[in-house]
Amino acid sequence: MRQPNLKLRGEAALVVIDVQDRLAPVMDPSLFESMIANLKRLGAARTALDLPVVMTEQYPKGLGPTLPAVVEAFPDVERLDKVTFSLAGTPRIETALSALGRPKLIVAGMEAHVCVYQTVRDLAERYELHVLKDALAARTRENFDVGLRLIERAGGVITSTETVLFDLLGQAGTEAFKLVSRLVR
Repeated sequence: MRQPNLKLRGEAALVVIDVQDRLAPVMDPSLFESMIANLKRLGAARTALDLPVVMTEQYPKGLGPTLPAVVEAFPDVERLDKVTFSLAGTPRIETALSALGRPKLIVAGMEAHVCVYQTVRDLAERYELHVLKDALAARTRENFDVGLRLIERAGGVITSTETVLFDLLGQAGTEAFKLVSRLVR
């Protein structure tokens, strides 16, 4: 079986799912802290790695806007609202993903066992999905673990931010490598 990879730049896009103001306080603190730190790393590296971003908000009227720290990490990225848990089924989001022409999606956000899982389940036939374990959150560690198992069974590749950054780089000795090396220290 061929190993999934992100080696070829220009094939992957980042999807950031529902990192919102009113959800944040109820997330497991260690998962949440890791997710925010890694989203900041991805935000800092995305231009050097040619990594377009699609960002969503689940019912922002009720759950609030995307957290300021995430908006700062991705200042020019439009946030697309949805009411479905999965990104699939919201025409504006599906159009945005399709328009990128990227067959591989790197997935981060919250909650692992709800919106992230349902997105992976629903998009696995159309995309190669790399889910960043260290850039996901859930209210409880138990739900996080359930989410990871479901994501993997649905076809998602469980990975980490550092693994993806270096897979996208592909080689050392470049300006992008210097940037990513500083980010992961």
